[in-house]
Amino acid sequence: MAEVMRPDGTIIHYEVYGEGNSEIPLLLFAPGGVNSQIEFWQRSIINPIDAFSDEFTVIGMDQRHCGQSKTGLMAFDYDEAMKDQIAVLNDLGVPRAHVMGGCIGCAYALRLADQAPARVAGVVMQDPVGLDETNSPETFYDMFNPTIRLCRAEGLEAVIEAAQRDPIFMQNNEAGPFAQRIHDEPLFADAVRSIRREGYIALVVEFRDGMWPQLEPYFAVNEVAVQRTYSPMLVIPGADPFHPTGIGHRICNEAPNARCLDVDARSAEKLPATLDAIRQFLRDCS
Repeated sequence: MAEVMRPDGTIIHYEVYGEGNSEIPLLLFAPGGVNSQIEFWQRSIINPIDAFSDEFTVIGMDQRHCGQSKTGLMAFDYDEAMKDQIAVLNDLGVPRAHVMGGCIGCAYALRLADQAPARVAGVVMQDPVGLDETNSPETFYDMFNPTIRLCRAEGLEAVIEAAQRDPIFMQNNEAGPFAQRIHDEPLFADAVRSIRREGYIALVVEFRDGMWPQLEPYFAVNEVAVQRTYSPMLVIPGADPFHPTGIGHRICNEAPNARCLDVDARSAEKLPATLDAIRQFLRDCS
C-alpha cells in the first residue's frame, strides 16, 4: 500500500501484489465507472490480482476521485487521470507495463496506449465502455440525475446525508461523484457545503461531461487514436448498454494489433481457457 502526491495536491493510492515476480508489471485500471478503485476488482468475474499475481507483479490503483485516493472538488479529466497513472509507474521506477482495464478502465487504457505508447507493453480490456447505436449519452448521464434532483429538491445537506449513508456512487447515485471523500472527511463535506446548491449541480454536470463526452465513441479517445495505436490488445467485449458488444468488436476492427475473445469468454465453461489466454498474452508481450 503506497501513495504518490500529485502537483495539484491530489493523493493517489496504489497497491502492489506479487512484487518482484516480473520485469514488466501489470497495471490495473479498475471497473466501476465513477468508482474505478481497487476494491471493485473483487466484484469482477476476472480479478487479475488473484488470477495473475502469482506470475506477474500487479499494480492496482484508485483513480484520483475514487476509493482511498483524494482530490479536491474538481471536474473529471482524462488527461489528469493519465498523468496520475504515469506518476504511479514513475513512483515505482517502472518504465513499461502491461495494462488491464475493466469498464471505464478500458477508456483509461486506450488513452495511455495512445498518448504514452512507450510505457505500454500490451493492453487487456474487458467490457470496454463506449457509444454506439445500442445506447446514447443518456445511458451514462442518467447515473448523475439522482444527485442533481436530490440537491435541487432538498439541498446539499440531503446529498451529504446520502453520502454518509453509502459512499459508493455506483450503488447510491444520490450521493454524487464526491461521495467517498464527503463520507470520510468532515472538512471536505464542509467544502461541499460552501459551493452551495447551484455550484454543486454545475460541478456534477461538468464532472459527468468530462467522464462521458458525447462525441467520442470510446470516451477517452476517438477512433483515429485507436487506429494509430500499435500496442498489442486482447479484448473481451461486454454485453449490456454500458459496455456494448459492438464497441469491443469495433476496437478489434480498428486497432492494428488487437484480438477479440468471445463475448461469453467469462462463462463457467470458457473461463479457465480465457484466463490461460490472458496469461499467455501477457507472456508474449513481455
